[in-house]
Amino acid sequence: MDRDRAKSLVKSLGLKVNFLSILAAIVQSPPGILVSAAVLDFLLGDPWGWPHPVRVMGCAINLYCKWIWRWLKHPFALRVAGIVLALGLVLGSAVLVWAGIRGAYLLWKPLGWVVEVTLLASCFAGRSLRDAAEDVLAPLQEENTELSRTKLSQYVGRDTEDLTKSEILRAVLETVAENTTDGVMAPLFYAILGLALPTIGPAPFAIAYKATSTLDSMVGYRDEPYVHIGWFSAHLDDVLTWLPCRLNVMTLGMISGKLPKVWKLCQHDAVKDPSPNSGWSECAYAAILDVQLGGLNTYRGVLKLKPFLGKPQRTITPELIHYALRLMRNSFILWVAIALAIWIIGTEF
Repeated sequence: MDRDRAKSLVKSLGLKVNFLSILAAIVQSPPGILVSAAVLDFLLGDPWGWPHPVRVMGCAINLYCKWIWRWLKHPFALRVAGIVLALGLVLGSAVLVWAGIRGAYLLWKPLGWVVEVTLLASCFAGRSLRDAAEDVLAPLQEENTELSRTKLSQYVGRDTEDLTKSEILRAVLETVAENTTDGVMAPLFYAILGLALPTIGPAPFAIAYKATSTLDSMVGYRDEPYVHIGWFSAHLDDVLTWLPCRLNVMTLGMISGKLPKVWKLCQHDAVKDPSPNSGWSECAYAAILDVQLGGLNTYRGVLKLKPFLGKPQRTITPELIHYALRLMRNSFILWVAIALAIWIIGTEF
């Protein structure tokens, strides 16, 4: 009996070791890295105060711009400097991330996995976007409009001091709509492209897009002093966001069951927006939720009228914003599932 029990125990341990080995192989595979990063972002997001690649990029952009503005004044020279800034930051970020991940794997494989998953998760802003929306909505639902305005000012560029409750809700929904594309789905799109090149991996691709998005948000303006140094960054972001934006619009339309309506409104209203991408993102939500986005905003005391997108058939409410966030989450999950299916099929053949 003792011998039989010993054999049974050895067999059981062998099965456990084999199972753990298989599980480790799956988790460390490129799609396993993608899923792990998605789960990490869902659970933690970007804890406030933690080191983040975007903060490093922001510091580099600020230092570079201050140095360039000190020495260069001619528009052509500033445009050349803008090209150097964009290409240097995008390519440099990707190379540094790739080298850091490879170096971590050489030191210790579990460390490499942690570094890769953490860096990739930092590119997804799903949890952060959801937390930001909730941060503004919580005091608003308690009729504390003043605190809600203060919270909103941390996340948007428009002036918030005099916004009414309905204007705050519109600002939150517009932020969710725009950032669903460039903060969540577009980085995921480029991470999925990275699955096709295992020697590079998803993180460098995603971080390269994140660098482009960061450049656009910091210097991609048509006002001085950014008009020349930021023109290339703005155009680069438009180009890299174009395809994932359209794919996301179609995904949102399909999962909401309103694809024809979404596409029709985008064709009619999105073209009015000066941005080739944000108008499409906002139009998708306007069509799905039957609300109107756009209108009059104030930026640093200057009034700007954005084109109206959609028709005001319904009033924007916190419940509609929560539904918009669920649509974003479901779209993200669907893309990850499709990427896994394609990778599995590809490995079979």
